[in-house]
Amino acid sequence: MPQTITVGTLKINAALYHFIANEALPHTGVSLEQFWNGFEKTLHELSPINKTLLEKRDVFQEKLDAWYLAHRTEPFTLEEHRNFLKEIGYLVDVPTKETITTLHLDPEISHVAAPQLVVPADNARYALNAANARWGSLFDVFYGTDMIDEVEPYQKKEHYNPERGKKVFELAFAFLDQVAPLKGHSYADLHGFILQEGKLYGTLSDHEIVELKEPEKFVGYTLNENKISSLLLKNNGLHVEIQIDKCSLIGQSHPSGIKDVIIESALSAIQDCEDSVAVVDAEDKVTIYRNWNGLMKGDLSASFENKGKTIHRVLNPDKTFTSPKGEPFSLKGRVLLLIRNVGIHMYTDAVTFHDKEIPEGFLDAFVTTLCAIHDLRKTEGNRNSVNGSVYIVKPKCHGPEEVAFINTLFGRVEDVLALPRHTIKMGIMDEERRTTINLEATIQQAKERVFFINTGFLDRTGDEIHSCMELGVVVPKEAMKKEIWLKAYEDHNVDVGLSMGFKGKAQIGKGMWTMPDLMKKMVETKIAHPKAGATTAWVPSPTAATLHALHYHSVNVQNVLEEIAKRPKVSIDAILTPPMLQNTLSKEEITQEIENNIQSILGYVVRWIDQGIGCSKVPDINNVELMEDRATLRISSQHLANWLHHGIVTQEEVKHAFEKMATVVDKQNSNDKHYSPMAGHFEQSIAYKAALDLVFKGRNQPNGYTEFILHARRREVKEQKAKS
Repeated sequence: MPQTITVGTLKINAALYHFIANEALPHTGVSLEQFWNGFEKTLHELSPINKTLLEKRDVFQEKLDAWYLAHRTEPFTLEEHRNFLKEIGYLVDVPTKETITTLHLDPEISHVAAPQLVVPADNARYALNAANARWGSLFDVFYGTDMIDEVEPYQKKEHYNPERGKKVFELAFAFLDQVAPLKGHSYADLHGFILQEGKLYGTLSDHEIVELKEPEKFVGYTLNENKISSLLLKNNGLHVEIQIDKCSLIGQSHPSGIKDVIIESALSAIQDCEDSVAVVDAEDKVTIYRNWNGLMKGDLSASFENKGKTIHRVLNPDKTFTSPKGEPFSLKGRVLLLIRNVGIHMYTDAVTFHDKEIPEGFLDAFVTTLCAIHDLRKTEGNRNSVNGSVYIVKPKCHGPEEVAFINTLFGRVEDVLALPRHTIKMGIMDEERRTTINLEATIQQAKERVFFINTGFLDRTGDEIHSCMELGVVVPKEAMKKEIWLKAYEDHNVDVGLSMGFKGKAQIGKGMWTMPDLMKKMVETKIAHPKAGATTAWVPSPTAATLHALHYHSVNVQNVLEEIAKRPKVSIDAILTPPMLQNTLSKEEITQEIENNIQSILGYVVRWIDQGIGCSKVPDINNVELMEDRATLRISSQHLANWLHHGIVTQEEVKHAFEKMATVVDKQNSNDKHYSPMAGHFEQSIAYKAALDLVFKGRNQPNGYTEFILHARRREVKEQKAKS
């Protein structure tokens, strides 16, 4: 058993205790006694409420199950559906309109539309990579991705391919021509740049000069030995840096001397303690907290091997420029960092209270805020929030009552840590049905704290399936994207955000791009998010952030929001239209659906359980790598549980498909030296058993969450390894 240290009625894992005492607390102005006494008092006063709220979720589900079961064969009207939900208190009255009053939000949240990264906080290398994703090279992402087809003569080669490089210049010049066009010419025509009386001009081959159509878009420059080394442009609030060096390998390949175009990419990033990590005990929690503490202090570093070289990664410094008026200024070199805590349904034994597990979200709130005090106390240097805020994304809250509870919890954290009220800001994930249909009331419970709302198709669909489990068979997973409720849900989120004053104040976000290697397809399709009013949308990598940023240069989201505000508001009835299957599926369609789901489940779960990898690129049945996390797992497992429950497939068919897909997944992972095969080891493979549990026990999992099964099985593996 891990060693513990007793403080009052608390028993604290020794590693966690020493981390807080020796790494997190020093220089915060908070004493060890103050921290733990305040934490203990908060547990005493608030943990019973946490328990009651979870019990209320179960009561609601029981009532939903009974009503849907009774109406499985009897058609009901949307009005009857809505009235039933009101009668049981699941749907509350729309409150009198109020707008949010959140103060001290940073401009990355309130004013500028841009991509947002989500990164597992248990990996220091990834955490730093995300933190440094504020600026990205267009030349690198064009050259290194499928934005340029791998056809003769443009293939990527071992060494630089100048033909592919020409294509990169074409794409980059087209971008510059769009965001800061010249009068009568393209950037491709230029032979250089000059500055005259604070204005930027391009020069042509005959020494003719051309100016910008909008001169105000030129906002800065840098010099090297009295020569222009970079030019800074600004469009839709985002910066573009043209780097110039005619002596460099790339710069000498074009008369202009442009060697790269660097654009502001992700402006914010969520360091995730939840869906993208496999964190099951105190040891894992300390890893996450230590990384977050290093980010907030500014001293986190990571070393790793890449192509035989040791790479040492630290946080990027700020970028410095001179304004057209000759005044020096700087721009942040890093994104604004947010932290996603766990939901109220998670409990941990990293600390026990009267020898019982505690709500894990309490620990997250206290420790991640404590670490953030290091940033709050800074007045210069490597700062995160220049306006003195701590940004906590709170997932999986079900409606206004639970958000009100989190608001109270955050207030207690502020009191214990002696922070001004509303220092902690709250991001509300609109990913559960009870939150969606009560979104106005939910936001009002945190109107002084809320800094973002966002939609997430995967978790929201998982909850939709589980909520309607007893009503009947749901449509295939891909068909779900065309269901009435989904578009209504996406539009409703934006409608509510606008009606409650988010425009120019807080973020309205949309979900993840899950195919990290298909960047060309992303660029073709993800522009739909800013066009739908999203001031931010999730991307899986810094590369994707740079390419998605192109959309925010093309689309002025603030203008889009003005137009959206004029449209009719979405009805709750549309959101409450169940995604039930109306047609008969062929045997081939059913087989394909269950095998796709099972392959996805196994590919993700085997890494989660055996290796503790909470988010990774998992090849699908067609070997297309998809970014998988617990949200993707929730929808796949709930979908199968639904079809199994309603007899679309039998237990024997599902078990057969599991065995068949285990062989496929084993083959896909054959080059991973840390991988443990499942096929032929079904009785011994804990990961395989976990995957089976997620489906066969999926209907009985609270709200369809996967965490409880995953955590128990991962701890089983860790205990097994500790004994061997």
